[in-house]
Amino acid sequence: QLQIRQSGGGLVHPGGSLRLSCEVTNWDTRYYILGWFRQAPGKEREGVACIIRDGNTAYSDSVKGRFTISRDNAKNAVYLQMNSLKPEDTAVYFCAADRYYSGAVLDLRPEVWDHWGQGTQVTVSS
Repeated sequence: QLQIRQSGGGLVHPGGSLRLSCEVTNWDTRYYILGWFRQAPGKEREGVACIIRDGNTAYSDSVKGRFTISRDNAKNAVYLQMNSLKPEDTAVYFCAADRYYSGAVLDLRPEVWDHWGQGTQVTVSS
């Protein structure tokens, strides 16, 4: 049974930084994609960033240049470094994993991802 464990999050002032971590266990890790999503109150879940095993990444326009996704294949872990945080980044952040087929588009639509973490709150406020 695939398991996804998240850590990190919390309260930060505007302009501050936070790092989220996620570990995926009990899964064949050779062909998979890892990603981060978020859901603000009253809004739909949206894709933030994703990364495949060879390091190729995709980002939403709203976080490009501020957030960085990275992974440690040996640890089956993925991280999201969030810098220059804004109040509009406030949301519950979810780690997700899914099977990836070589050459496929890196897809940040939440509906195409199958495996989800429990979510962690990130609040950006003064």
